[in-house]
Amino acid sequence: MSLAVVRSRAPAAGRAPEVTVEVHLANGLPSFSIVGLPDLEVRESRERVRAALSNCGFDFPVRRITVNLAPADLPKESGRFDLPIALGILAASGQIPAAALAHREFAGELSLTGAVRPMRGAFAMACGTARAHADREARDGGMEASVRNAATGGAIIRNPDADEATADNALALCGRLSVPELYLPAQNAAEAALVPGVAVYGAADLRSLCAHLACEDPDARLAPVRASAFEAAQGAAPPDMADVIGQRGARRALEVAAAGGHHLLTLWPIKPHTQSLRFSRSWSAR
Repeated sequence: MSLAVVRSRAPAAGRAPEVTVEVHLANGLPSFSIVGLPDLEVRESRERVRAALSNCGFDFPVRRITVNLAPADLPKESGRFDLPIALGILAASGQIPAAALAHREFAGELSLTGAVRPMRGAFAMACGTARAHADREARDGGMEASVRNAATGGAIIRNPDADEATADNALALCGRLSVPELYLPAQNAAEAALVPGVAVYGAADLRSLCAHLACEDPDARLAPVRASAFEAAQGAAPPDMADVIGQRGARRALEVAAAGGHHLLTLWPIKPHTQSLRFSRSWSAR
């Protein structure tokens, strides 16, 4: 197969619209081109992807490689497309199964060694994935009812078990996925896992991710990240101004300075008391 399609997302104004990464391998003089309104950082991914594939033990195809980032009118920036581009090249060249990329989204910057580096916008990407899946479920709701009606013949159900099995088989042909899967750098996975309705996986490097997708070794399978991992990493809640009792004048001064982004100089005694320390810690937590 000389064509592979990988799904990703690009942050734009607090949203994360879907980006389809199409990778095509053709005969001719070896080249590597990226089209679809890529930024300079995206164009530089050619060298990062080439080195990452080689250092991870994969074969870089000596063919004419064309990568299209669709839609073409959406600006693409940052190195988040390194991972989907690399996976698309591996799938198009037959080194990983192309079917493993379906119904999944990928994002992450690759180092020259193949490690997946953290990126920004992981939470927005997870929100976009969940929102798109919810819209797709709502849109397919009517189709599901039609499929079940057609599978059961739209008549009186005389054998509920058999008719239900027939309907389930018909629904399976629709190719619908119960929970979308999102693959991000390991450092960003816990943050994205806070979004409900999305199975988030953290990838440390390209080699382990490909082993997970190929299902070669059950021990190499990645486990979805839980939201509790992010909450534990955050530790205890920071001090809050609501915990300060009284001191209306001092609280008002701190609130005005925080709201307006003004500088603040505090003068405390040589040995500040507990209330003074609580003021300072509440301010620094902002």
